[in-house]
Amino acid sequence: MKEFVNILIKQGEKLLAQPYQEIKFTGNSKANELLNDIKTHPHAFVLACIMDRMIMAKRAWEIPYKISSEMGNFEFSKLLSLDLDRTKEIFTKKSLHRFNNIMAEKFYLALQRIHKRYNNDASNIWKGNPRSATIVRRFLQFQGVGIKIASMSTNILAREFKVLMEDKLCIDISPDVQVRRVFIRVGLIDENAKNDDLIYCARELNPKYPGIFDLPVWKIGKYLCRPKNPNCKECHLNSYCPKIGVN
Repeated sequence: MKEFVNILIKQGEKLLAQPYQEIKFTGNSKANELLNDIKTHPHAFVLACIMDRMIMAKRAWEIPYKISSEMGNFEFSKLLSLDLDRTKEIFTKKSLHRFNNIMAEKFYLALQRIHKRYNNDASNIWKGNPRSATIVRRFLQFQGVGIKIASMSTNILAREFKVLMEDKLCIDISPDVQVRRVFIRVGLIDENAKNDDLIYCARELNPKYPGIFDLPVWKIGKYLCRPKNPNCKECHLNSYCPKIGVN
């Protein structure tokens, strides 16, 4: 078990050390270009994070681009001209989300918070080498954002965008279904474990950066450790895994 955990930590450290590369958030290259531009359009990334719930991730992450197409551009001043009714109208017209009215309101309120709290610049959420807890807390203050999205967003900033932070102590693992399955099958948590059990398990295993497990474990769950008929032979951790509950 210790060797299994050490390998995952090394994989996470390798991802963290890699130079920035454009992130493929969606299958749309123009949407990806917008989301990766956190210097000029940091609000696109923040808004996409807030939208990432109750629908497929790629669909959620494309919402800022689709709204930019409707508005003509994605400058913050242009978005700020949207009132709540117009925002709901766009969401409904383009069927942007499973819950258009609810998420349109979250989108609108996020714009208002960026305007009032962050001086129209969403990158102020993470500027100045803050503590990880500060960034997580700031994401949590957006309506509709829970700990899963707040941790995920902060982790992407650290791991993918290489945003400087004083520490990574409060970047938790996201309790994703893929991650849970792998942690259960290797015996790190029980089958009926709560999401808090998963989070605290990762904290126990790597307290300086619990979220280091997130992407390496997610990839195993997504592509190899499937719910049924897992491809154990292709998994590089096969020899360390007790395969609890594998069909």
